Amino acid sequence: MTGARERREELEEREAREGREARGGREEQGGREARDELYERLKAFEGRPAATAGVGKDPVNEPMIRHWCEAMGDTAPAYTGPDAIAPPTMLQAWTMGGLSGHTDRSDAYEELFGLLDGAGCTSVVATDCEQEYLRPLRPGDRITFDAVIESVSERKTTKLGTGYFVTTRMDVRAEGEPAGTHRFRILKYAPAAVKRAARPGGRSLRPRPVINRDNAGFWQGVAEHRLLIQRCGACATLRFPWLPGCNGCGSQEWDTVEASGEGTVFSHVVMHHPPFPAFSAFDGGGPYAVALIELAEGVRMVSNVIGVPYDKVRAGMPVRLEFLRTDPELELPVFRGGEG
Repeated sequence: MTGARERREELEEREAREGREARGGREEQGGREARDELYERLKAFEGRPAATAGVGKDPVNEPMIRHWCEAMGDTAPAYTGPDAIAPPTMLQAWTMGGLSGHTDRSDAYEELFGLLDGAGCTSVVATDCEQEYLRPLRPGDRITFDAVIESVSERKTTKLGTGYFVTTRMDVRAEGEPAGTHRFRILKYAPAAVKRAARPGGRSLRPRPVINRDNAGFWQGVAEHRLLIQRCGACATLRFPWLPGCNGCGSQEWDTVEASGEGTVFSHVVMHHPPFPAFSAFDGGGPYAVALIELAEGVRMVSNVIGVPYDKVRAGMPVRLEFLRTDPELELPVFRGGEG
């Protein structure tokens, strides 16, 4: 939890800085900052319930634990066998509404988000979460929970747009016993106007990858025509995509190994959409193949398959790493298909 706390503190520091910048651009009335009447209305929701007497749609069960562990690549023995427990980080999973949605939202919660939507803050992005574990969850446990609107921030201006951070706290119980606490923070915002990048002549550029402190090393490697895979400094487990910690042992120490560039298509889909020249080297806009590539080193990554017609891509097809320059400022790792 130390890493989560540090990330939250960093986020709060950034929010404070962005808030100061935003306030610096507000109009002042009589030497005083203009009131944010919407914030005053939103602030009144703090402490009100977001959900009351919620019930998990399924008890803790082995199939969900298995699917979670397979998706995360988590092979810890504690999650299998007759005495299995659920991975602690699944805490929220047992409370989620699924495709059918939530039926336990409170009137206060709906009213709060109605106010934000009405003010133009129609977009949402999750920013961080913090969990505390009080008791292991075991197959058969019936999950219940209550949630509260814990805090609403002042208006913040971010690169995404201007809006408000809303934090909810969920208290989770298993068979009536406290099992954990889940704090979840989102930004409800009005999207900022986006300036579309364009090539000379007005042609579109591809969207830029999101580069942060956790994956900056990967993109630096791409710029050097090297495909770098993280390797745990404690147990030597390879991992991709890049993560701040090891799924196998939890260590935050790591270095990198360079992929050989050899791989095979593990699975793939064909993307069909209206013509969008930025996504085709030939300005045709698609269709094109997007594949899950299994590298020779054993990890998998998502990328495009080029060099063969999209309808000829097959599972098991051998591929070789290349770097595709899509514009003067962007290169991407792709894989050229071969016969096999």
